[in-house]
Amino acid sequence: MELPAQPTPDAPAPPPGPEAARSRRVMGWIIVGGVLSVIALFLLIFGPRVFFSKSGHIRIEAINNIKQAYLALVVFDADYGKFPDVSTIAAVKADTSTSLPLGTTSSNEIFRQLLATVAKAESPFWAKSTISPKKPDNVMHGSHALEKGECAFAYVAGLSSSSDPAAPLLMTPVDPVKRCFERRKDYQDKAVILFVDGSAKSLPIDKHGKVQLNGMDLFDPRQTFWGGKAPDVKWPE
Repeated sequence: MELPAQPTPDAPAPPPGPEAARSRRVMGWIIVGGVLSVIALFLLIFGPRVFFSKSGHIRIEAINNIKQAYLALVVFDADYGKFPDVSTIAAVKADTSTSLPLGTTSSNEIFRQLLATVAKAESPFWAKSTISPKKPDNVMHGSHALEKGECAFAYVAGLSSSSDPAAPLLMTPVDPVKRCFERRKDYQDKAVILFVDGSAKSLPIDKHGKVQLNGMDLFDPRQTFWGGKAPDVKWPE
């Protein structure tokens, strides 16, 4: 009796079945619940003192929004197996029939995948900076969705919830022209950086627009969480 043909070693894995997809969604919502609890605790402990200063208000708003953006990313990951990038565009289009322009040149373009699937507003992707001085209008159709100036976060593409928890995922304020961070007094010359595990840190920006972590530049391929490869950073428009 002939044995059934075996798949070649380089054949793509079969798509997850309904049970696997359901388990991913459940795990995603568990993570969302945990992150919401952390946000609530943060506001309870630090909210009153931070809101007394203008710079504190700007930074806390950036932290709140970056956390909301992370929640959208986690739910997207539960549905599509990773955070949005070039490889998820086809699936998003097939699932939603969206007319939004889904590209990969900027974080604006990639985040439109979230607007097409799980995000209900543009505001989670905004923080005050030179490139985004005004809050978004939440008009989310066609080219008006996350248009220039409505997104403030740089985004590292190619990651998922199973990536190194210490890997940076979202960050602000940034200068997309110089490909560096933007020093601002209302952020106390610090960057707000969110990591794959959902934690957020405010780290100092040096005079060159760089953030140091573990004794080297945040984007240095030698950082253990990059695995020896330069991160694919998508800058906002």
